[in-house]
Amino acid sequence: MTALSAAALVAVLAPGPPDDAPSAPRATDPYRATRDLRPVAGWDALFARSWARQRPAAEVRSRSRDSWDHYSLAYSVDGLTAAYLATGTTAYVDESLRLVENVAGTAVRSSSLRRSQFHDDFEGWASQRPDVRGQEVPLFESYFWRYATSLLRVVRQTPALYADPARRIRYEHLLRFAEQHVMAKWLARGAEQNIYRSRTHMAAHWALIALNLSAVTTDARKRSAYRSIVARIDGDLPNSPSALHDQLVRRGDHPQAWFWSDVWGSAHPPGQDVAHGNGVLAYVVEAHDHGDHGSGWTDQDIAGFVRVFNDVIWPREGEAAQYVDGTGRGNGWFSDGFVKLGRYAPGLQRRLEAHQPANAQFYANGALNAALLTCDRAGGSSAPACAQPVPPLQLAADGT
Repeated sequence: MTALSAAALVAVLAPGPPDDAPSAPRATDPYRATRDLRPVAGWDALFARSWARQRPAAEVRSRSRDSWDHYSLAYSVDGLTAAYLATGTTAYVDESLRLVENVAGTAVRSSSLRRSQFHDDFEGWASQRPDVRGQEVPLFESYFWRYATSLLRVVRQTPALYADPARRIRYEHLLRFAEQHVMAKWLARGAEQNIYRSRTHMAAHWALIALNLSAVTTDARKRSAYRSIVARIDGDLPNSPSALHDQLVRRGDHPQAWFWSDVWGSAHPPGQDVAHGNGVLAYVVEAHDHGDHGSGWTDQDIAGFVRVFNDVIWPREGEAAQYVDGTGRGNGWFSDGFVKLGRYAPGLQRRLEAHQPANAQFYANGALNAALLTCDRAGGSSAPACAQPVPPLQLAADGT
């Protein structure tokens, strides 16, 4: 795929007439059921209890005009979407849509934001966090909209959701907003500063947004542009000596596990911190499961991530590293990315069942992992995740 220049991307992503809708999801082969894991219903009960406690704060954040509040709200949108994919409970996806609608509804024209750096005609939010007070912050917006666009992809690729007229109206409104006032906005303001970011995890947020939009847009020019963004972050960053694929290296002490630094072009220890490494995994898992396997993220890549998580970062319960080389003392927060690796490895999923700290996002993704590990397409599983376009591989119990 040929990467487009930043100027070409800005031109391509300007509003234009749609073309034909994306093709229907591809048929997939079933894979074996896995026994003696906590069932989806057990995870869902844990999610429901945790979400009941977190819902009031999420509602407040969704109505805030501060993009820093939306940063935290991202976890709620991801949790609700994952819970829907695992259970088919449409109330979850409707609540997730409502939270995203609330956020879009708080956006105002940049020219009306007194301390904005841009004062243009795009819509957005200022953050009141002390270090960026009054400014528009691409990191905060990308952190939220990676999961908001994941929700849109789920709606578009789930026939029962997309066929509902009311949901389709909501979906189409949010898609127009995300394409114009998130992706096109930050590209127009400077792709190299705002999209192709200085750290792996920050660029990965934009890769996930572009991946999702490429799967749902009805404009062929935009689809090509979004795929170009993904390709550049994966393998051809215009302003860095490396890209995501190039960052991954093997180390002698754990030759089957990936090591990577958050600094482009570096392979120096201790590497990526685990907390922000969650953002890399949140993208890679979706890129593997729904992306172009011919040039994207492979089963071997996923196996290396499972190894680094299971063997290096989290060798035993109660011991979690701060960095991906296994050094430092971390807090064990895996909810935003690493937990999603459980969908590939039954042994890892079994370990996650007892892990703390856990929250609603963690429990929802545990449920989604369980659903994917036990999909039985021949038996007609009711989990929407089992009908998604591409199923994940399933590694052996030891993560191989």
